[in-house]
Amino acid sequence: MDLGTQPRTTAALLSRVGDRIRSRNALIIEEWEDITAWASGHIVTGPERAATITEGYLDTGVPIAGAGAPLVSEFALMELVAVLGRSPDGGKAYVGRVIECAWRLPNVYATVTSGRLAPWRAERIADLTHGLCAEAAGFVDRQLFNASGVGWAQLVRLVAEAVLRFDPDRAEAERQKAAADHRHFDLSEVDEHGMVHLDGLLDAADGHDLDQAVARRAEVLGRLGDDSTLDVRRSKAAAELARDDLALDLLLPDPDTGEVVATVPGRKVVLNVHVTDTTLTGHNPVGRWDEGRCPITAAQIREWLRSKGTTIIVRPVIDLADHVPVTAYEIPDRHKARVMLRVHTCRFPHCTRPASRCDLDHAKPYGQGGPTCPCNEAPLCRRHHRAKTHSLWRYETPMPATYVWTSPNGFRFRVDHRGTHPLHTTGDTGPPDQ
Repeated sequence: MDLGTQPRTTAALLSRVGDRIRSRNALIIEEWEDITAWASGHIVTGPERAATITEGYLDTGVPIAGAGAPLVSEFALMELVAVLGRSPDGGKAYVGRVIECAWRLPNVYATVTSGRLAPWRAERIADLTHGLCAEAAGFVDRQLFNASGVGWAQLVRLVAEAVLRFDPDRAEAERQKAAADHRHFDLSEVDEHGMVHLDGLLDAADGHDLDQAVARRAEVLGRLGDDSTLDVRRSKAAAELARDDLALDLLLPDPDTGEVVATVPGRKVVLNVHVTDTTLTGHNPVGRWDEGRCPITAAQIREWLRSKGTTIIVRPVIDLADHVPVTAYEIPDRHKARVMLRVHTCRFPHCTRPASRCDLDHAKPYGQGGPTCPCNEAPLCRRHHRAKTHSLWRYETPMPATYVWTSPNGFRFRVDHRGTHPLHTTGDTGPPDQ
């Protein structure tokens, strides 16, 4: 009887894995070739013509690869990225890496298309060469004629040599920068538990002073009855230092207007908590923190609001289905609050920029009878607001918070609370109605 002690062969399984990797790489190579062909057809010729008129609309050429690679049409790039199903920034970077290889690293590109170099390795090479001058990039490319056998450390050294050979001024600037001040103090994104990580590099004397201050406060907290571990008390002590600073009544001039603004004492945390009957009864104790862009528990909210010096402001419930139009073109703040609570990000396909950092767009233009009302307003980041205003990108709102976009070549995308969903099928495209 086999009790599992005899090794079972997995040769067939591993063979299938290898076949699928080769098939996947073959599809990616085809994608690279299509992107290269697309770029060849959407070049904006020369920096002196970086802004050109295309089909009656202002189109801007954008550099997405290193020096010597072509500028490509900004609005056409938006359509390509949407069809690729990538975020605007991630898609732009990906297309830029392909163009970097095709135009500035021809040996690397040829190695990819012949199947001798995995596309992901070529993307890492493109990331390193993007900032090099054309001569330095050409040097790296010539040394990577057979790039499949080059290790990452060797590649980094090769790029460093290229900088020394062809851009000595940059090499010296980077050397001086490395020897200069690297002090910093950063907070990470909020994690799923409502916590952040600190990362910093301080002057030795400053670090010693901070450590002593945190240690003293942690000891005081323990003597006052806090039975947390020392690490937890030190964390709380650092927060106490921050709140002491927030409590200072400082008068700070605005750098742009010169207006003197008094800081508000205490912690400033804005919470939008959507309360339902299940939340009130404790069965669904979840809130949402706007600044952190994440859900938080009711227990976390209570802990924050119990901190000393915290001011609690209770705002009335906003009916997101309410229609409160105004006759002016300018969109009032109360509309912005409603729209940002209804949809949290830019409504362009795959874009994730927070609505708080977006423009509000009239879905039906104001000049064509569109009302200034939350039902006719959508958050669009500045880049995609320009595309909707100055190119052939268009969208409709078949229902509240649902947007159906049509690209210049007729590709369609539905954007709603579940994300972006392509609606087009092969052969079912064409330019939108004029």
